[in-house]
Amino acid sequence: MARIAIVTDSTACLPAELAGRYGIHVIPTKVIFGDQVFRDGIDLTPAEFYQMLEAAETLPTTTQPSVGEFLELYTRLGREAEAIVSIHIAEPLSGTIDSALAAKKEIPDLPIHIIDSRSTSMGLGFTTLAAARAAAEGKGLMEVVREAEDLVPRMNVIFVVNTLEYLQKGGRIGGAAALVGSLLKIRPILHLNDGRVGVLDRVRTKSKAVRRMLEIMGERVRGNPVHAAVIHANTPDEAEGLREVIASRFDCVELHTVELSPVIGTHVGPGTLGLAFYTEREPITVSLLAKSRGIKPQLRASQPLPA
Repeated sequence: MARIAIVTDSTACLPAELAGRYGIHVIPTKVIFGDQVFRDGIDLTPAEFYQMLEAAETLPTTTQPSVGEFLELYTRLGREAEAIVSIHIAEPLSGTIDSALAAKKEIPDLPIHIIDSRSTSMGLGFTTLAAARAAAEGKGLMEVVREAEDLVPRMNVIFVVNTLEYLQKGGRIGGAAALVGSLLKIRPILHLNDGRVGVLDRVRTKSKAVRRMLEIMGERVRGNPVHAAVIHANTPDEAEGLREVIASRFDCVELHTVELSPVIGTHVGPGTLGLAFYTEREPITVSLLAKSRGIKPQLRASQPLPA
């Protein structure tokens, strides 16, 4: 049976326990403060990063893993694995995919499937986990690839930032550019749309943004079992409060709380709070019956939404 190695990058923000359990290989992206280069998650923890960010006179920059770093990793994994599935941050957000593709060309005899997750943070993390779980179950190479690719259009990543300054200066602002300068009056709810940052909704305060994110999640989940993660940038108390509401209101197959990595934190800024989630496939009999009768599945009645 083929042994399949699973690779992702550090923007997946995968908890170390999950990466270790499934043998996922994480290649680090990098944060640059002046002339100092830090490997995401190796040389710099989120706590250290936010301390440095607060003291920095200019915002840090980021860069993807080099072709050489991918080549070294793929070559090493190829000594034992029969194939590699490498899943990465959306191409519009980073050059990581380009580095991976260039490295793949240097090893033509090793089957390497590179997948653009069209996402990042736990959107990428969940896609990687799906592939890793399939590989752990002994599924074949193309089955593992399909497990990941099937999730790409189904993944949801929605979030609210304290300021658009970081997205703007980092060049990742996408469809939210029109809102620059207006945050005194509105709080945009952002999402990843085919790998780009876009505006999903607009409210007045962060508390209302959290309520609206939960409503959007309910509208999309429609009562189905859900894989979910609360994602945050240096705001653990808010993240824990949101996690508790989600645990009480949704049928969670798994629920994680994840702090955004330094590279992602560079682009969204401290105070960011969001959700990554996807649903299990709807049972045909239940979904068809509900739709035929015009029934809208409900969330579990429990804890009220935050005020």
